[in-house]
Amino acid sequence: MSLPPGGRTAADAHDVIEVRGARANNLADISVDVPKRRLTVFTGVSGSGKSSLVFGTIAAESRRLINETYTAFVQGFMPSVGRPDVDALRNLSAAIVVDQERMGANARSTVGTATDAHAMLRIVFSRLGEPHVGTSTAFSFNSAEGMCPGCEGLGRASSVDVDRLVDRDLSLNEGAITVPNFGVGTWYWKVIARSGLFDPDARLRDYTPAQWDDLLHKPATKIESSGINTSYEGLLVKVKRLYLDRDTETLQPHIRAFVDRAVTFTACPDCGGTRLNAAALSSRVGGLTIADCAAMQVSDLAGVVRGIGDPSVAPLLVTLRETLDSMVEIGLGYLSLDRESTSLSGGEAQRVKMVRHLGSSLSDVTYVFDEPTAGLHPHDVARMNGLLLRLRDKGNTVLVVEHKPETIAIADHVVDLGPGAGAAGGRVCYTGDVAGLRASGTLTGRHLDHRARLRENVREPSGHLAVKGADLHNLKDVDVEFPLGVLTVVTGVAGSGKSSLVHGSLPGRDGVVVVDQSPIRGSRRSNPATYTGLLDAIRAAFAKANGVRAALFSANSEGACPACKGIGLVYTDLAMMAGVATVCEKCRGRRYTDDVLTHTLRGKDISQVLAMRVDEARAFFTAGRARAVLDRLAGVGLGYLGLGQPLTTLSGGERQRLKLAVQMAGKADVYVLDEPTTGLHLADVDQLLALLDRLVDGGATVIVIEHHQAVMAHADWIIDLGPGAGADGGEIVFTGTPAELLSRAGTLTARHLRAYTEAG
Repeated sequence: MSLPPGGRTAADAHDVIEVRGARANNLADISVDVPKRRLTVFTGVSGSGKSSLVFGTIAAESRRLINETYTAFVQGFMPSVGRPDVDALRNLSAAIVVDQERMGANARSTVGTATDAHAMLRIVFSRLGEPHVGTSTAFSFNSAEGMCPGCEGLGRASSVDVDRLVDRDLSLNEGAITVPNFGVGTWYWKVIARSGLFDPDARLRDYTPAQWDDLLHKPATKIESSGINTSYEGLLVKVKRLYLDRDTETLQPHIRAFVDRAVTFTACPDCGGTRLNAAALSSRVGGLTIADCAAMQVSDLAGVVRGIGDPSVAPLLVTLRETLDSMVEIGLGYLSLDRESTSLSGGEAQRVKMVRHLGSSLSDVTYVFDEPTAGLHPHDVARMNGLLLRLRDKGNTVLVVEHKPETIAIADHVVDLGPGAGAAGGRVCYTGDVAGLRASGTLTGRHLDHRARLRENVREPSGHLAVKGADLHNLKDVDVEFPLGVLTVVTGVAGSGKSSLVHGSLPGRDGVVVVDQSPIRGSRRSNPATYTGLLDAIRAAFAKANGVRAALFSANSEGACPACKGIGLVYTDLAMMAGVATVCEKCRGRRYTDDVLTHTLRGKDISQVLAMRVDEARAFFTAGRARAVLDRLAGVGLGYLGLGQPLTTLSGGERQRLKLAVQMAGKADVYVLDEPTTGLHLADVDQLLALLDRLVDGGATVIVIEHHQAVMAHADWIIDLGPGAGADGGEIVFTGTPAELLSRAGTLTARHLRAYTEAG
């Protein structure tokens, strides 16, 4: 076929994704063109609408349209997804979202299984292993053929301290069972106490060996208890089924605390924690078992794989080498393939997901990334940038939500949203190249070349918090002193041992409060107002103004809409299909009964107040307890959050700052923060630094694990770990002031911070 003059066909004209009239969340009916097969970075302050545009509009509609290509039968097993609130979206391609969601709570998922590297390794061992033990499934800890029979492929055994379950000096009627939900009068207690197997008034210490065995170990048996046919099982059997066989992260906080006290997890004695049976562990390639390979640091394993030259697996080895080399290049060379996926941070999880796509044969795909530099040292950011460009150069459209100037700098195209957050955002402030952004005068443009300066005078420590012989994970018998009464930044490349040092040594000490990015425990009812205690103050104000009980204004109590039980949504369980959430028709999502909504405070009902953003609410509550809580929320940079916004929608950085706002109400001696700049716009980092200064100047010690160079420059003291990651890290390579780091250190951190401050 001959091309028309100019070499372009009609098909070539579809070179931009056209967004017309987007209104998801706070987007203000915006229209924008995003170039295809280019790297576009979306910038703007937190809450400006970046995620609503990229994830909630472009990616959401792409995935919805792909789902519609499946048969009605298959669609029945998929979640019901509504069309985004947008007038038109044109020229979409298939979207793959690579986010920072932690990888599923599955103890059988490892870095090796998540990247397919372990599957390839299994094939190598099934072909080359001596002695030969069978197909690749014979090396899988997730198949009956390869798993250790003792631990069923989990690699760990649990031992229970029986004295944490019962008090032997008490009888059943006196509350001898101390397990949560087994108290006197509960159903579980009744089944045991009225089983006829024991005298409920006898002390457990006086039980016969047979009775003791029945109490703890009896398998499920049909009995009659209180005139009802039911099933009795020993206490240990039931506790194991109810609590121990589930992922602990899914348990309620008080039950998880019980499990932590009562249960000790150790490596399985049969397989030594390798998860595999004896046959799989007997086969070797080059003197190594597959468990040896899986336990190696990926950077070391890559060298081992390069040494295998058997032509029978040559094509597979090429792919395996590329996968392992990509992991090293992306800054994950310090991980091992047997590392559980659930133990990865959000940033690590995102980079593990990236590895799968780097080797993909797909092109003309839209890849969507959410802050891919989160958790990365400046040294690693440059490598991440290279990978984003590689994905683009394969002919893909790469969309990145990002705040780091180093990644904004490599963009082909920038979409800057704002000018503010929430109702003050949702507009396109600038589209174009990076040079144009610098000259645009927008908040992002003005801060792109902003550099924090070193302190003129560092604060003097009032004492020291000593750590001796720290050896958790890759730490090499580390001795270090954390200065008190100052701002200390602990830094180093990803995997150098920062978290192992701080989280392994400081929590549990008197006066130390750890504020991290882990999920906040709570139901779908939880929101910033309930979590901070702000709702109590709001309810009290409504009650006083209207002369009624405060309980009326609780969506978990008297005032709750009876149709949705105060959630505002009705969740429909569709058995094997995904459940569907719809806005409650009775209360129209307002969560309260109509009677409650007749009561107002300065012209607003309770649902209208909970719909406010923090900044709006500060203007509404000008004094008292409510204002104090709102000021703390604004102080940690969360002025754009909605008071009634579900906690499940918050990012890791937002969760951490919310926890910090709560902790600031008390009086801690030492605050430990883990990358608090995650999700913060360049302009908001200055506000965070001012907050940290206020904490220190108020008499507290602040210790921050951080990569952001503005925070390093602002510190009084720096502890730098390295020199590399994994086995190449775990040592203190520098301690001192930032000025001393720049003047005399040759570490990776020193080199990057030197370039950062000189650029300013």
